[in-house]
Amino acid sequence: MSPNKTWEGFVGGVLSATALGAALRWLTPFTPGQAGVLALVSCLLGFVGGLVMSSLKRDRGIKDFGALIPGHGGILDRMDSLIFAAPVFFHLTRFFFAG
Repeated sequence: MSPNKTWEGFVGGVLSATALGAALRWLTPFTPGQAGVLALVSCLLGFVGGLVMSSLKRDRGIKDFGALIPGHGGILDRMDSLIFAAPVFFHLTRFFFAG
């Protein structure tokens, strides 16, 4: 989908972000394992969100979704990963941890 993405970057990014999510669990009500799993799911969905939006842009023949941020595209280009990951994080947290 995107020529700038590599397997090494994917694996390294997911592993480091998952470890960081587990390490920062003291900011959350989760155990280290729970925080790690939620961080892993968020990382994977963020990556998928970036790929899906990149694929949509490629299909439409456009480089960026906007020009609001010079050199970075539009707001949607900055938020594509979060748009996929945040709702799933919310629903997993609500389903498994809401009282």
